[in-house]
Amino acid sequence: MNSIKSNIENLTSLWQTVSEPFHAYFKEKDFEYSFVENSEWPNRLWFNEEIDQDQVADAKDKLNFLASGLVLPYWDIYHSDSFKLLEENGFHLKFEQIGMSLKADKVFAELGNLKLIKITTKKAFELWSVLFEKSFGYFINPKLLNASYQYIHYYIAYHYNEAVGTGVLFNTNKVSGIHSVGVIPEQRRQGYAEDIMKLLINESIKMNSEYITLQASNMGKNLYLKLGFEEQFKIKNYIM
Repeated sequence: MNSIKSNIENLTSLWQTVSEPFHAYFKEKDFEYSFVENSEWPNRLWFNEEIDQDQVADAKDKLNFLASGLVLPYWDIYHSDSFKLLEENGFHLKFEQIGMSLKADKVFAELGNLKLIKITTKKAFELWSVLFEKSFGYFINPKLLNASYQYIHYYIAYHYNEAVGTGVLFNTNKVSGIHSVGVIPEQRRQGYAEDIMKLLINESIKMNSEYITLQASNMGKNLYLKLGFEEQFKIKNYIM
């Protein structure tokens, strides 16, 4: 299995799955994009091959037409400097991530008192959205969760009866993508992020996934390395 390709496919399929119920996913000749109004996510434009000047110009025209803050991820997998075309055309690097993967063959037995509850109700979607915004600093409309929870597993992490964080699992072709693992500021530095990750890994194995993928920030990378994930590629995220 090409785990780099599987990582990217899982991530872009997640964006597509969330957007389609709102008729907000679009595919053009050189790129695809999701643009959901009244939400800061997924709202991405991405290419499926190495970029050239014509493709960058077409994407720039589309973003200017939409007049939106879509993020453009560049998969740094081509062993070239083609990302510089984005910078030469007025794009600015907003943040970087690291694509990582793990073979799904180790169940974690020693867990704390944290529980993951899969959510399925309007009230829970609204709570998840609040927790996510506290954790990450941007808004995901709970309507997106309501429209996609049959295909995407959204979880709230509870320490006893107190909600402390969020997590997401999304499955594509024997791959579980872990997304949106966050802990609200007042509950950090208590090991909850690691416990959420272990529980999500265990859930992935129960789902018979062969590999688990994620996209890490530099701050979160060391935790994932500790859990056995391997670094594979960088994602450079640009905005106009």
